[in-house]
Order: sequence, then C-alpha cells, then structure tokens
Amino acid sequence: MSKQILHLHLGKDSTPGEAPPVETTVRFLGESFTIRSVGTGGDIDTADRLIRAADVDPQVDAIALDGFATQLRVGRDRIQHIYAEHLEAASIDTPLVTGQGVRGAFERWAIRLANDAEPGIFTRKHVLLAPGLNHNGLADGLAAFTEQRRYADPLFYWNLPSPATGEAAFRQLAPRLLDVVHDKPFRRIFPQAGAPGQERSEAPFDWAQVIAGDIPAIRRYAPAVLKEKIVIGECATPADEADLRRRGVATLITTMPPIGPYGLDPGQPARRPAAVIEACMAALLGKRRAKENDYLNLLADLDWRPAIVTLQPEAKVNRFAFVIHPLSARYIFNHPLLRYFGWLPHGWVEWAVAYLPPMYLSRIRGIQSEATGQKAEGYLYSLGATPRQMMQHDPSFTYKRLLQIARDAEERGARLVGLGAFTSIVGDAGVTVAHHADIPITSGNSLTVAATLETAKQAVIKLGATDLTKGNAMVIGATGSIGSVCSRLLAQALGAVTLVAPRPERLIALKQQIEEETPGSQVTIATTPDDYVADMDVIVTTTSAFNQRVIDIVKCKPGAVICDVARPPDIEEWEAALRPDVLVIESGEILLPGDPDFGFDIGLPPKTAYACLSETALLTLEGRFEDYSIGRELELEKVKEIYRLFKKHGLRLAGMRSFDKYVTDADLQARRRLADELRADPAKFRQVQAEARRKLEEGDRQLAQKDAKSASQPRWQVAIPLAVGGLALGLALFGRRAEGAQQTDAGDASAR
Repeated sequence: MSKQILHLHLGKDSTPGEAPPVETTVRFLGESFTIRSVGTGGDIDTADRLIRAADVDPQVDAIALDGFATQLRVGRDRIQHIYAEHLEAASIDTPLVTGQGVRGAFERWAIRLANDAEPGIFTRKHVLLAPGLNHNGLADGLAAFTEQRRYADPLFYWNLPSPATGEAAFRQLAPRLLDVVHDKPFRRIFPQAGAPGQERSEAPFDWAQVIAGDIPAIRRYAPAVLKEKIVIGECATPADEADLRRRGVATLITTMPPIGPYGLDPGQPARRPAAVIEACMAALLGKRRAKENDYLNLLADLDWRPAIVTLQPEAKVNRFAFVIHPLSARYIFNHPLLRYFGWLPHGWVEWAVAYLPPMYLSRIRGIQSEATGQKAEGYLYSLGATPRQMMQHDPSFTYKRLLQIARDAEERGARLVGLGAFTSIVGDAGVTVAHHADIPITSGNSLTVAATLETAKQAVIKLGATDLTKGNAMVIGATGSIGSVCSRLLAQALGAVTLVAPRPERLIALKQQIEEETPGSQVTIATTPDDYVADMDVIVTTTSAFNQRVIDIVKCKPGAVICDVARPPDIEEWEAALRPDVLVIESGEILLPGDPDFGFDIGLPPKTAYACLSETALLTLEGRFEDYSIGRELELEKVKEIYRLFKKHGLRLAGMRSFDKYVTDADLQARRRLADELRADPAKFRQVQAEARRKLEEGDRQLAQKDAKSASQPRWQVAIPLAVGGLALGLALFGRRAEGAQQTDAGDASAR
C-alpha cells in the first residue's frame, strides 16, 4: 500500500506546466508513495488550514512544505522565519518537513557525482549562487572546484545595481540579509517564475558560467539570453526546462533524485523538490521530528546519479586546449615581432624568449565528428622555450608554465589539455602536470604511435615491399614512451625488431616483455644503431637527442623508410638529401573531420593536425575527459582504443610528408627506381655512399664553424636589442590576451 504525501507548494494549481501534477505515484527506496500536490499561492492561512486537515487524516504519512522555509540559513548564520512556529504548530502528529534535512547533503553529493560523470565541468568556472540563501550545500560543493563564486542575493532582495557579491563580503552580509528576509512573505523570499516588478542587472548573469540556486527565481530575474550557461537547481518542471532551453542554456543539472513511477529515472531531470524527497524519507522513518543524521543511512542506500540534461544538443561544443612551442631557434623568428631580430645570435634569442609567459594564440573551430555530429573547439597556446631550453632548465620551469595554461584553459571552458611536441617529454611525460592540474591531461602519444606505424606501413608498401612479415624494423629510442609501444606493436607485425636505447637495463626489460607477450618474436637490442642500420627496412626514431647524430643515414640500405617521430626531428633535411633513395617521413599527420580552422599557422596544410593535437581533439569529440596518454609507459590497449575512435569519428591520415612537403606518387616511383638500381649494382651503391659520406662530413664542419661564431658573440651586444624586443613582444602578447578575452564573443564568453 502506498504511503501518502501531501505536497504544499508556493505556486498555483491552475498554472499549466508550472505546478506539479495533482496526484502521482512514485517508487523510492523500495516503497511506493502517492504524492498529492496542492498550490497555496504562498498564503499562510491556506497552508495552515491544509496542514491541520492533513494532521488529523490517518492516511497522510508526511507533509512536505515546498518553499515554506521555517528556517533560513546562510553559511553558519541562521534565523527562524516569523511564521515558523505557527506552521510547525499546525501539525501535531504527522511529520512536517521543508527539505532542509536533506537538501544540503544531496546538493554536495550531486555536485561531486556530476563532476565524476563529466570531469572538469565545474573546475575554475564562474559560479553565481542565485540565491545562496538556503543553498549551503551548493555553495560548499562548488567551492571544491572553483574560487570564482558570487552571490545574487543582494540583487534579488535589494535590487542593488552593482555586480553580485563575492564570497567574503557575502558572509559578512549574511546576518543583515537574514534579518531583512525573516519576516517577508515566502513568495518574496523564494520568487516564482514570471516578470519581475523591477528589472535586475544582467551583469552577474553575464559574468557567470554556472548559475546555481532556485530555478523559479532564476527564471524571474535572469536575462532573456543565457547562452551556453549551466543551470543547477534541485528540480525542474517541464515549463522550467522549456524556458531555460529558449534562453539558450546549454546544460541543466538537478540535484535531487529523479524519482518516477518505477523508481529512479536516470537521465531525466528531477521533478520533485527536496521537501518531497525528505517527506518520503520521513514517512519511512516514522519520526515526527527527524534530523539530517536520521536520513544518512537511507541516503547511503541510494544508488543514483543527478540528471545532467543537454538542452541544446545541436549546439553543444566540447572544448580542449593544446600547447605548442618553437621546435628550434629558427621557428622563433616566425613571430611577427621577433622576425626583425634574426640578425642576432640565435642562441641568445632562444635563451631570452624561453622566459616569456605562456601565450594564447588562437581558437580552433570547426571540428565535428562524422559519426555523432559532436562538435569540438580548442584553444591554442604556446610556450616560448625550445626543446633545448626546456632541457637546460629544471622540469619545474616548464611545469609552471603548463599549469598556467591549464588554469587559463579551464576558465575558458576547456575540459582537456594536450601537451604537444617536447612538452609531453620533459620531466616525467605529463605525470606531474596531470597531478597538479585540475583538468585532465594527455600527451597525444597513443595516436602518435598508431599514426606513425600506419604511415610507415603505407610507405614501405609504396616502395615495393610485398611481405611485411619478413621485414626488419628498428626503433631508436625504444624504451621511451612512444618507442616502447612502437616496439611492441612492430614485434607483433614484422619478422624481426631491433631495439636501440642508451640504457641496457631498460632494453633488457623491454626485450623480455616483448618475448613474453609475442612468443616467437625476434628481438635484438643495442645501445647504438650503427651495427644494424644497413639491414633495416623500416627505422622509427623517437629520441629527444640534441646536437648529436642519432642515425647515420649513409649506412641505410637502398629503399629504406625512416619515420622520424622526434620533435625536434632527428634527421635534418640536408642529411636526408644525401640519400635520395631513402624516404624520410614525419610521423603521421591527421585530417580532422568537419571544417577545422586553427586560427594560427601551425606549419601544416589546412585541416591537417599533428597526431598529438588530433588525439586531444578526438578524446574531446568522444567526451573522454580523463588523463589519457601520460607517463613513460603507454598502455597498448589505449593505443588500440584510440585507433578505433580515430576510425569511428572520421579522422584520416593525411598524405605522407617529408620535411613539410607532401610526398607525391612520382617522387615515390623515382625513389623506388633508384633503390632498385642500387640493389642491383653494389658497386654503384658504394659510390653513392662514399659521396654521401664526403658531403656529410663537409656539412658537419660548416655547422661547427657557425655554432662557434654564434657562441663567441658577447652578451652585451645583444642585451639591449633583446630587452627592447622582449618589451615589445610582452606588450603585444598582453594585447593578444586581452583581445582573446574580448573574443569571448558569444562563444568564448558563454564558455565562461
């Protein structure tokens, strides 16, 4: 037999869509409850009469006063409403509750569960408590994720023209606020949806990314446009939902359990307020005066999730951030303000620019999944340091700047940060940054591995290979994050794999791991590649070496393919030109789905992105906001998973590229013909190698002379120009950042 709940609310029963159904039956905590809802219009006499009648009705198990708050609370301050004793005295035997016993616990719990479901959804967001009165649970729950909190109470109750009050000021204001409202009509304290008597300032709502409190009050006082905001309330009627959708609200979160006729109704917004939920619990407990502690065990038995409802599915955009940096000193002069300093010793400019703060470059737009239609946008940032400078500083030098980017990206609405190029290598490969950042981090290395191997496979086939299982492959930097997974996958696909890395103990461990997971594999290990290069069909280089030759291209066999994953690259263009029969390609670049626009020249053709950036965008399309490819040990299953997602969302490999140029079919045919000639004529091959050796040594001498000349330049000759240039660049970057903040056009601002 159903337990009977009388639900008295401030609304009017005659308002279509605004008032709850007169009578419904729900299941909650294993019991059936019949809820009879009656509108009072906020009239105390009407409420008193209905309470007294219910108290003597043996069929009524509990009475829920929705909006009739007998106690008003802000933080630690609290006060009894002037009518509290009158209302409580109207019920002698039947439990009479207002929701205060469970509201705080559910609000804290809901915020935590919502963040678990969508990590970062509240992190560093601008939160407007509307109002903060009687919503300590919301305030405390959101405080765990952001310090940017303001209160709309002064705006609601006094119509102050200034922006909403900050946390500290509001706490001081709380006693005065409670003194003012404790004798006001309940419909004045908890405003209902409708037109306000006086318009309120729109500024606090424009500032906010998240608006949390009472949905009827928000509907009454908020502006007509709330584009891409998140609204949090304890429950929402169909009319609430429709109104917020019309205003452009992106996401609605309700903090009460969504109870329905058959139990919890996952995915649907809660329709019943805290007072009704507490009344159901009070009916189960059978206590006249139950307290919050009495409800805890019942709360612990609940397995639920707060509803997170997307109100604008066609416009929902997931956001990420990505970090790049100059790969070498010559890239620094691509900046419009630094190109005039190219006459200075590059080493000194490289040193100075490394100390610049992180730079916001542009907004990435237009990425859209072919499978789901999900859209993704990104924020592109850059560090000033080259890999050489990152290596010369303690890792904390780079960590500090990456954490600055993570904080700024969170404020803009990003849910994931990708570490590009050397930022994914320095220190512990993203682990420390992920630990200290409040936003998930990925290096993009999983997709880099998948794209690299697929590109290398296509290259070998186009150069004439017929049976890949009989090929020989080498991985230089085999014990690194990318190299180890490449080694394991190559061992599964090819006949023999040679692993090269400087530390023998790591090589031995990797060899044993591969032989255990791929029985029958032929694994050779070495600390230098020289003795084995001549036999390799495919060479993958993944090192982080500087000022040293990783591989002697002169020794390569005719028609070998070298896939250079390292950033900066292990092989210079002038070196590769010494062996025109050998194909040196970059790690696989990706064509992103949709019509992507990076807003900045990242050095690739339109719609084309590096694999590390593409992984960040791909995880964003999938809604996987989690630490993914971090640390020195990539997970093989994650590489396979990211490749499945790659195909699911319509990403594609771009054409093979070699030193920023696409490799054409004609070029491949020419290399293949030359390789066939050299294989057939060993004497000619030795001549080619001898000439390549001579040019290699001459090139090394010229580079050594240039470096010596640059190092001899006195510091005082460059200090003043660099100081002036740094000041100009700093001012420009400040202006760019301000411009970026203003470009919070409806898109950027709404993301905030």
